[in-house]
Amino acid sequence: MLLGEFPHTLDAKGRVFLPAKWREELAGEVVVTAGQERCLFVMTKEAFSRRAAQLEALSSDQKANRDYKRMFFSSASEESVDKTGRMSIPVALRRFAGLESKEVVLIGVADRAEIWDRGSWSSYRGSVEGEYAEITEELR
Repeated sequence: MLLGEFPHTLDAKGRVFLPAKWREELAGEVVVTAGQERCLFVMTKEAFSRRAAQLEALSSDQKANRDYKRMFFSSASEESVDKTGRMSIPVALRRFAGLESKEVVLIGVADRAEIWDRGSWSSYRGSVEGEYAEITEELR
């Protein structure tokens, strides 16, 4: 399970070190794709396959389903995690997530990691923290 929040920096080639706590779970091949709120999702191939099956079960008759599937699958990229725990982030995905500043935050969200621009994560977190208790009520 991927947990926690970790500030990192992208190197000149657009690579990031994964937190040591995650390296065993994310070793080898991962899938990186566009997430919501302009972050990136990083998943094991198994987690990506489970999400893909859920999405494929959605009707393609609805425009929102088609739009989401197109974005999710067309932006997906298989990436290798090297022995030091470093992985590349493709240029198109860096642009999507606004990672120009090179300052990023990696967060664990159970079956996936998310990569955020540090400023965007700070803004997002600040806007949601005050509503955390109210959000809990809506989860039912």
